[in-house]
Amino acid sequence: MDRLAAQLFEVVGQTIDEPLLLRALTHRSFAYENGGLPNNERLEFLGDSVLGLVVTDSLFGAHPDLAEGHLAKLRAAVVNMRALAEVARTLGLGEYILLGRGEESTGGRDKASILADTTEAVIAAVYLSAGLPAATTFVHHLLDPLMESSASLGAGLDWKTSLQELTSSGSLGVPEYLVTEEGPDHQKSFHAESRVGSEVMGSGSGSSKKEAEQMAAEVAWTELNRRANVPCSAGVDPTRSDADDSDHVAQDAHEPVDRRDA
Repeated sequence: MDRLAAQLFEVVGQTIDEPLLLRALTHRSFAYENGGLPNNERLEFLGDSVLGLVVTDSLFGAHPDLAEGHLAKLRAAVVNMRALAEVARTLGLGEYILLGRGEESTGGRDKASILADTTEAVIAAVYLSAGLPAATTFVHHLLDPLMESSASLGAGLDWKTSLQELTSSGSLGVPEYLVTEEGPDHQKSFHAESRVGSEVMGSGSGSSKKEAEQMAAEVAWTELNRRANVPCSAGVDPTRSDADDSDHVAQDAHEPVDRRDA
């Protein structure tokens, strides 16, 4: 834990209270196995609010022309379990977490939900130890690169919403998702198919239902856009078959030509 405390001091320039940091790293499984010690859930609750405030304030100031809906998508791209787990991995947070034997044996140190929750708890520890300015500095240290890259993602901010917007604009109906799962409870994998009408337009897999659906939606969105952008010959309706064209040509060949304007 000393190394983590040193990392935090290097980032925020202030010492983080050690008992608070220890509690931020204490998962409920460890607390339960050790006589009901205080765990990090209350700190996680507080850290989630501090994180949301800092990210929302930053996005609001950085994008003065964006509508509320787009700002919400940007925030969701940053404040989510997957993103927080990734920044936890860059900090090496997993090696410091106090876990019970059960969680330890099932790969809990790299479980996205545990990493994300611990990240929020550490943010709260920084906030309580050194105040909002230090917590703001810490959050920016963790998430600024992601906030900058998210601004250019466009449809990739939320593939399911983007796919639904695309199918709605083309009167194709609402996309449906068929999700299957396999594996033991502690290591499930999910596979999703996205259907537009009666056609499977995309598929994807992931460690959560949401991740699999997002991947399937991305594939479907990309395919629909590809079809929409296929170049057509001038004057030819891509929805008409060659047989339709032949019938019209044959009919035109037998119709008299009006030459009065010649």
